[in-house]
Amino acid sequence: MTNPAATARLAGRREWTAFTVLLLPLLLVSMDVSVLYFAIPAITEQLDPSATHQLWIFDSYAFALSGLLITMGSLGDRIGRRRLLLTGAAAFGLASVGAAYATSAEMLIAARVLLGIGGATLMPSTLALVRNLFRDDKQRGKAIAIWSGAMTGGIALGSVLSGVMLNHFWWGSVFLINVPAMLLLLVLVPVLVPEFKDPAPGRFDLLSVPLSMAAVLPVVYGLKEIAAEGFEPLYLGCLAVGLAFGYAFVRRQRTRDDAMVARALFRARGFGAGIGLNTLAAFAMLGSAYFTTQYLQSVLGMGTLEAALWSLAPSVVIGAAAPVSAALAQKADRAYVIAGGFVLAAAGFALIGLVGTDSLWLLLTGAGVLASGIVTVMSLVSDMALGAAPAEKAGSAASLLETGTEFGGALGMAVLGSLGTAVYRDDLAGAEPAARETLGGAVATAHRIGGEAGEQVLTLAREAFVHGMQYAAWGGTALLLGAAVLAVALLRGTGSAPAPAAVPREHEAAYS
Repeated sequence: MTNPAATARLAGRREWTAFTVLLLPLLLVSMDVSVLYFAIPAITEQLDPSATHQLWIFDSYAFALSGLLITMGSLGDRIGRRRLLLTGAAAFGLASVGAAYATSAEMLIAARVLLGIGGATLMPSTLALVRNLFRDDKQRGKAIAIWSGAMTGGIALGSVLSGVMLNHFWWGSVFLINVPAMLLLLVLVPVLVPEFKDPAPGRFDLLSVPLSMAAVLPVVYGLKEIAAEGFEPLYLGCLAVGLAFGYAFVRRQRTRDDAMVARALFRARGFGAGIGLNTLAAFAMLGSAYFTTQYLQSVLGMGTLEAALWSLAPSVVIGAAAPVSAALAQKADRAYVIAGGFVLAAAGFALIGLVGTDSLWLLLTGAGVLASGIVTVMSLVSDMALGAAPAEKAGSAASLLETGTEFGGALGMAVLGSLGTAVYRDDLAGAEPAARETLGGAVATAHRIGGEAGEQVLTLAREAFVHGMQYAAWGGTALLLGAAVLAVALLRGTGSAPAPAAVPREHEAAYS
């Protein structure tokens, strides 16, 4: 006979429709990470930004987003996740208009900061609402699998959509595409999505806001700059400052009853491990992307739009990976499915380690296998971490997952990028300084020299880059195999653990 209590927990058409609406902000925030890839030449021509301005046009969005995730997740638990989502959607839409019609580099940077702030409200809110909408473990796992695939696909789609829009409209159009979606969100969310919040949140710890930002921002900045410039003292100092503030932030969270990050989250088995494994998965995903995008453009010589279109090919298999992994996790211990995802991703890295200077299909196959494994891991550990968290703390749990993703991505680019760069520079020890610095510099040097000598420089640089990519890929393979062992050691048996008791629905939701 059917258990009435279990039946009552199942989400129906209303919840799935609400979930579909929640994918809108997720896609747009993910796309905004890469939407400027093609627009920057047109922006440079129109706004004439300095080199520093151009850097901040790219990075201000990511810094504002990563620095405020923890704050916004905790705030959503207190004021209501739907309310925070609607506020963020309005801010994101207005900032998109401001960015589209920016008349100076400074105005565009300010708009990008506001977009990052809006994105920081949207990302944890959507994931936390998924946790609240789907009370059944199987349904929640399926929803988070779709959510993970949409997030990964949105990053790849952003650059392609940017190229298509710029072929027909001016550069501001890449921001204006956000506005109709946000208006639709503002109309549909109050109708379809119930409000959820912590019924007894306690005081909001204001001092933890700057502490969390001071912990996150210097580390993310230092890691990004190390990936681009190497281990300079300034960037290592940024890491040290961020870690010091991180220590102060953690101490404050452990000693206060009204902590921004509830200690109860880490008492549940699987939550802390899930955050750590999610960070390792992001490490691999962004670390590999550092090489594959350069390979398509600078090794194979593709134009930006052509390279972006080819980079979509691995996304074809991603769509199937997350639902399949969610189904497998219902039949086997999640620890082994997650470990299998890491092994699959390691196999993808190993294939990339075999790529030569003219191996498009081998690269795409490796990238597709790696992405399938990583999406498998990220969807399952996200579901596990959110399922282990009390429903009233879902916003904080989601923000920690997102912050781990930001850290992991920056760390992957820094570590694997530095490894590949070290091999590249060693192979070109006798080359001109500009050519030895980066592959892009070598391309520019080859074009300047011209003729057979230029072709020789370009050939040597491409071979050196691929050599560095191979070393980085084998390093990534070893890391992911270690992560597979770690997943089994930390998570074995969690698949059969019951979900924590939920807050009574009358305290958790209020339909408008």
